[in-house]
Amino acid sequence: MNFIPIIFLAFFFGCSDVLRFLGGIPQAREMEDMDSHSRKWEEMDNDVLVKIFQCFDIFGLTSGIDQVCSTWRSAACDPLIWKTLDLSMLKSNFINTSVIPYVYVDDPSDKTLTRILKIALSLSHGSITTLIFNYNLYVSDDQLTYTAERCPRLKRLVMPAWNRIEKTGICKAICMWEDLESLTMPSISNPLFLIEEIAKNCKKFTELKIMGPCHIYFAWTLAKFLPNLKILSIRCSEIFKDALNIILDGLTGLEVLNISHCVLIEQPPPSPRRVLKELDESILEKAKKAKKERRLHKFITCMSDSCIMCERTRKDGGLIRWYKYEADFWKVDEVKSLAI
Repeated sequence: MNFIPIIFLAFFFGCSDVLRFLGGIPQAREMEDMDSHSRKWEEMDNDVLVKIFQCFDIFGLTSGIDQVCSTWRSAACDPLIWKTLDLSMLKSNFINTSVIPYVYVDDPSDKTLTRILKIALSLSHGSITTLIFNYNLYVSDDQLTYTAERCPRLKRLVMPAWNRIEKTGICKAICMWEDLESLTMPSISNPLFLIEEIAKNCKKFTELKIMGPCHIYFAWTLAKFLPNLKILSIRCSEIFKDALNIILDGLTGLEVLNISHCVLIEQPPPSPRRVLKELDESILEKAKKAKKERRLHKFITCMSDSCIMCERTRKDGGLIRWYKYEADFWKVDEVKSLAI
């Protein structure tokens, strides 16, 4: 019999109650004889508690475990628990609208996010280095600023949806994240202010993942402000051939480029939309030259007719609808450091 779930129940509901519930099990009756000698909550070993709390998701960590006793609160504040704040299972309850910000988030959903952020950020004491939002979580400027102020050591950020975040809000947050090294973000129509802010404030920044189309202006912005970017992933997106050329020529420090499952467009509008079925010689030559110069170590591609991810991107017209597929599909990446 696996006693791990029983131990967890015992921690939360008390050994006696759990053992009465399991009284018909011989092993449980033996444990009940030992129950009178069990330690008090405050006598539990801190390292054991930390190990247990590390198994909890964000709902478990913010459910009040820190209020049981001072020992539990001390364990609940341990930096080991709060290296990563994973909010990927939190989604907003929303409806799309026809006016800016084109989405309405209901009040209970917003309050739940605010409550979880307040508890988690209070317990973490600034220990968070990785912050993961769900792509379908609509965070407000106030919520983002509140989070940024309490995560001064942040190194990796997986951004939520942009709709409710203003230019001033994200720029204010970026200014506070001087140690930021990695960003996963939805595509943005005007990337200039964001990329420029990263270049100015985040001197250790090395990797970027764009979850959406990479157009020529985006590629130009990256080449101008982040030429020493080391890792770039634009998987499952639409990308213009000219944008790819700019990336290969302009990002002189690039070591890993992932364009797996992308829809490659020959020319931008107003030219007729023509999808390339394979990489042409000019692109392959640029990649080969970069490898020869020992700049580009990995050029990851996949444009196969038999690949299910390539098929999905094509069917969605180069702007993949993540919500249509497996719950964790959006977390995948061929670049290990960018996978969630």
